[in-house]
Amino acid sequence: MQLHLNNDPDIPDAREFEELALSAGACPVEIVSGQLKQVNSRYFIGSGKLEEIQQLIQLHEAEVVLFDHPLTPSQERNLEKTLSCRVLDRTGLILDIFAQRARSYEGKLQVELAQLEHSITRLVRGWTHLDRQKGGIGMRGVGETQLEIDQRLVNVRIKAVNKSLAKVRKQRDQGRRSRKRAEIPTVSLVGYTNAGKSSVFNRMTQSHIYVADQLFATLDSTLRKIELPDVGNAILADTVGFIRKLPHQLVDAFRATLEETIEASLLLHVIDCNNDERALLKDQVDHVLADIGAGDIPTLLVYNKIDLLENQLPCVDLDEKGKPWRVWVSAKTGQGMPELFQAISDLLGEDLFEPELILEPGQGKFRARLYHEGVVKKEKVEENGQFCLSLRLPKEDFTRLLREEGMNPASYLEKFTSDNETNEATETLTS
Repeated sequence: MQLHLNNDPDIPDAREFEELALSAGACPVEIVSGQLKQVNSRYFIGSGKLEEIQQLIQLHEAEVVLFDHPLTPSQERNLEKTLSCRVLDRTGLILDIFAQRARSYEGKLQVELAQLEHSITRLVRGWTHLDRQKGGIGMRGVGETQLEIDQRLVNVRIKAVNKSLAKVRKQRDQGRRSRKRAEIPTVSLVGYTNAGKSSVFNRMTQSHIYVADQLFATLDSTLRKIELPDVGNAILADTVGFIRKLPHQLVDAFRATLEETIEASLLLHVIDCNNDERALLKDQVDHVLADIGAGDIPTLLVYNKIDLLENQLPCVDLDEKGKPWRVWVSAKTGQGMPELFQAISDLLGEDLFEPELILEPGQGKFRARLYHEGVVKKEKVEENGQFCLSLRLPKEDFTRLLREEGMNPASYLEKFTSDNETNEATETLTS
């Protein structure tokens, strides 16, 4: 059931809604659509649409009616009672898909939390013989109603799941802190569901995580180490895909997984370039990123599936500052992957410091340590035996290494700054 509300600027996508139903294991027999001027507080839809749906249920012997809109608990119950079949809104449908796909312990906990928070308002009043009665002798009931007992049990379970997820979040925080201490950047894949994030992840890491042409094929966050030119080791994270009108319960429940995105050094926004609505889907993902607090993280657009386009070669598009902002690739054929790695390195390497360091022959131990750290780009030996090393590393690491060696970093930083200012002045005069 798809309706366009007059006050809703987001026009429903019938194809996406059908794919959601197929992903949940349903077999759609009819799609009812239309426009709704005003929401009916009792049934959400008007009496005419309600009668039309009743006739279609009888014609196709349908067992479930899916609404591509959020329904209140009372609307859901009233519709089920009138239509004599199960009714699910958009949130319930997505939760059902997530429940089927979750594989890891963390993923199952997150889905359970979202389901519990969604269902607690939908508990049906029952066991009325346990209701509290009026006060007075001979008029008192046995205590809580069955509805209150159910609500209390659900709240107890929500607290238990939140406690377990807190432990998972703590473990993730420890892993992130360890990577930060080791100066290992994290690159997180984001994008609309079914854009090809897992395929890009497999191609970049030579992994074999589950890939399917369906919505929400990936739920569990996966981390792998990759090697980047000029940068070294980095962590690549594959995350759950986003979708239009992503339910708030899922955003809150998957907060632990989404933190890999929030704490990332760089986001790879994977976009299906063969999709005619790619601009709209990109805006939807940007909206979700802003909601979770990741809107200001540097982002590289990855236009995937160029193998489905004619005359589109792998390439890197640069912005007005000469920085990569879009890469055209095909995860299926591997086209554009070298360009993607280089673009990531260029963006992550912006904050790297490239000084020249002169060491005396007696500082061989320090020279060996620099090679062990992997920060030496080039070396030249002078006639007097001095080592002239060209380095590439974060400025904080350069300062720390010099201090640990008992050298004064201020003089080197001052020299580097003055050299840069001279070079910039020369370039300005030349231009």
